[in-house]
Amino acid sequence: MVLKTREKLIEVARQLFAHKGIENTTMNDIANASDKGRRTIYTYFKNKKEIYNAVIEQESEQIVSQLREIIVLKISPEEKLRRFLEIRFKPIKNSISQLEPTKRFFGRDIKRIERIKKLASEKEHEILKIILEEGVKLGFFDEVQCRNFESLQLLIFQGVDMSYIQNSYMNFETDNKKFSIEIIDFIINGLKNK
Repeated sequence: MVLKTREKLIEVARQLFAHKGIENTTMNDIANASDKGRRTIYTYFKNKKEIYNAVIEQESEQIVSQLREIIVLKISPEEKLRRFLEIRFKPIKNSISQLEPTKRFFGRDIKRIERIKKLASEKEHEILKIILEEGVKLGFFDEVQCRNFESLQLLIFQGVDMSYIQNSYMNFETDNKKFSIEIIDFIINGLKNK
């Protein structure tokens, strides 16, 4: 019951933040929308900032949990990497194109996106490392290129994220779906054992 109440408060806050903005959402709004009293909210969260942090942490963990699932799939390391990259780029694409209303507030504020990605990046790196090591071991990927990619991963991902945020992929006469596919193909082809 305790966990369900906390999760409900986080989900209600996420939706309110998406529709009204963080600054315009009050603790009373969250209490009313969740059918809980203010005292109940303060049992779980000291203030609105704590609720906001819980929303960010949950969003980050959702990304990472999807990535973890890839490791155990019975598919080639190349396909694991492709799925990893598709999942990794998806939240940015969705938040920027505002396909999901509950994520709109992430798309309007680059700092929120950066916080989500920062929380997830260390865990992402470990998952990526496992996929690359498997690919090298099975002869799919070049070991040197994988080490290079690992060290440049954060920079590459930030560059792709910024291309979505600034719509600069349009300068390459492509749309966001084709851009994602082209980037993923480029990364995988650069890592393949020749």
